[in-house]
Amino acid sequence: MNQFIIYSNLWNEILANKSDPRTANWFMMSSPLPSFLICLAYVLIVYIGCFLMKNKRQKPFQLKNILIVYNFSMVTLSGYLFYEFLSSGWLFDYTLGCQPVDYSNSPKALRVSI
Repeated sequence: MNQFIIYSNLWNEILANKSDPRTANWFMMSSPLPSFLICLAYVLIVYIGCFLMKNKRQKPFQLKNILIVYNFSMVTLSGYLFYEFLSSGWLFDYTLGCQPVDYSNSPKALRVSI
């Protein structure tokens, strides 16, 4: 229990003093707990789903059209994120060398932090 308190204090120190203050109020950025709970819920749903469907003799769902739309959406989103990554950083303003971090609230600095 004592080691848990040490790790908890260390984590609170990191969140209080080392995190970017501009992102403190962003969705799911104030604590690692929401992301951990989502991952835990995913694992539980997959495990429970496999356990419940182990002995079922039903026909599988026909998901071909849904998967086509999903895959197209993911490719489009990935392309957009790749474009944003390049255009907000390395294509115009940054180089691959070391540069200081811009902690201002300017639109360019906020675009990089997103």
